[in-house]
Amino acid sequence: MPRAVHVLALGIFAMVTSEFAVAGLMPQMAAGLHATVPQIGYLITAFAVAMAAGGPLLTMAVLRLPPRTALLVLFAVFLTGNVLAATATGYGTMLAARVVTGVASQAFFGVAVSLCVRLAPPEARGRAVAVAMNGLMLGTLLGLPLSTLVGERLGWRAAFWAVCALALVAAAATAAGVPRLDAAPSEGLRAEAGVLTRPRLWLALAGSTLIIGATFSAFSYFSPLLTGLTGFGAGTVPLLLIAYGAATVVGNTVVGRLADRYTAPVLALGLLLNALFLTGFAVFAALPVPAVACMLGVGLVGVTMNPAMVTRVQRAGNAGPLVNTVHSSFITLGVIIGSSLGGVAIDLWGLRAPLWLGAALAVAGLPTVLPELRHARGAARPAGTTAERGAVPAAAREAARRP
Repeated sequence: MPRAVHVLALGIFAMVTSEFAVAGLMPQMAAGLHATVPQIGYLITAFAVAMAAGGPLLTMAVLRLPPRTALLVLFAVFLTGNVLAATATGYGTMLAARVVTGVASQAFFGVAVSLCVRLAPPEARGRAVAVAMNGLMLGTLLGLPLSTLVGERLGWRAAFWAVCALALVAAAATAAGVPRLDAAPSEGLRAEAGVLTRPRLWLALAGSTLIIGATFSAFSYFSPLLTGLTGFGAGTVPLLLIAYGAATVVGNTVVGRLADRYTAPVLALGLLLNALFLTGFAVFAALPVPAVACMLGVGLVGVTMNPAMVTRVQRAGNAGPLVNTVHSSFITLGVIIGSSLGGVAIDLWGLRAPLWLGAALAVAGLPTVLPELRHARGAARPAGTTAERGAVPAAAREAARRP
């Protein structure tokens, strides 16, 4: 695996750590910015919306740049947003900072994934994406608790300064470790955007949205589920979330190994298993052992489908930064749908409802994969239909009877 792919994982880790920082520092930020906790929660929503809507626009702005230059430009925008967040004296400034940071993060994902595909040999592209996406998994595993720890010990502003330092290290590593490459060949912005009209690509994008929506409808509410239904103490939940994060790292590595050769079967099996684990969690939520087992199962087969999802989208569209950024926007849309509908479901039907919702979204995702699955089976089938293969011996027997 090229060293540059690991460097890109470090950059993604910095982006994800910044994304999660607000979630762990809500009370402190509310006090420091003279805002309410729900208003601080809206910063998370603003970040996600900025990623989904603004990321593709920024990607188009850097599309003609060499990839390393584009990444460094995006680091500069990302740093600007985090410095603005660390020095914010009011809620409006912090909101603007989160929008800038969200747009830069999404564009960085798209450019980084496209660069992974260019750097890795064809048979290892899925594994290269998995290595880079380990930055996302490690951000879930380590980024949130580390930023929360820094914020609690040194103040919430220190957490954003720490993200700035991490981004500077990642930018320096990118400048030193990512090779100089020319901008990817392109037929122009109109041709790049024209790829987005393909029905097969839209089916793949819808599938990614449902996969992530199914997972985040549950993941967003793991803490109240584990304390309110399963009966764990508040001090135990962070350890369980770390175990969940470790499961995502393992699952991402396994899926990365299989994504190139078995894209559609991996996605179909992942959706089916996710639906089963979410259903099991809903049924056995009051029993600690099966509840935790199902939660870890969701970690293994939920967001870990990323390498297979990326491979499918690139085959349906292309491996360019714009397609990859739009794909990241649909993934973010899945986060928004899953977390928001999960909250509505809790208000209507109680704490188990997000788990049932997640299972339903996973089942809804299966039809989006079935055409690819049928295509994969058809490609693997030996030449000639069953009837044709059966007709050959029959014809031979008939010829043998003739004098």
